[in-house]
Amino acid sequence: MTNDDDILTVSGLNVSYGESKVLFDISVNVRPGQVVACVGRNGAGKSTLLKSIAGFLKPMSGSIGSGKTNLIGMAAYVIAGLGIKYIPQDKKVFSDLTVRENLELGSYASQDYDWGPVFDYFPKLKVLMDRKAGYLSGGERQMLMIGRAILGGPKLLLVDEPTEGLAPSIVMHLKHVFGELSKKTALVIVEQNLPLVCAIADKVYALKEGRIMAELKDRDSIKPEMCEKYL
Repeated sequence: MTNDDDILTVSGLNVSYGESKVLFDISVNVRPGQVVACVGRNGAGKSTLLKSIAGFLKPMSGSIGSGKTNLIGMAAYVIAGLGIKYIPQDKKVFSDLTVRENLELGSYASQDYDWGPVFDYFPKLKVLMDRKAGYLSGGERQMLMIGRAILGGPKLLLVDEPTEGLAPSIVMHLKHVFGELSKKTALVIVEQNLPLVCAIADKVYALKEGRIMAELKDRDSIKPEMCEKYL
């Protein structure tokens, strides 16, 4: 069922890599300002779902829409231009470019040259402006990727495994940032850290072997022990 007010409506989505089917009849919806988490073990299809929404994979069948706009068949850069930004798991930045130059690329794409909000969320980036991104720590690269993605004021951020391999202090900072970001944009976060997910999510989809096993959408059910039951 499509709702024109939804930031994202995924319905009956089936995706495969060659002969290997990865997602089976997935349906997900995201309202404005919602934080939606996708949890599941490695290989459950979580990253495949984000890549399909962002336009990097072409589904076999099903629909992906934002408001009244059908996203299937659109190039990834067109979807990004509509305000749906994907932050991949690999923490890859332009290593030979400085932090400043990385942000300039994000500004060029979005025509948003106001970096104030980026520095509000991540003051450390202001200190690192002239450092080559290849010399940043994992946490600093994650800050840069999120900072670059929020330029242009996106309506939806698709964030894949943002805290993987990061120090607990950085994880706590990202938890705060996601809470603040959710006041301006919707988020879909793929994350293994269940305590973090349950602290910030308005809704949780539990995936297992390419299928949605549960949709948790009230505070009493969004708890780590409830999520673990489905994984």
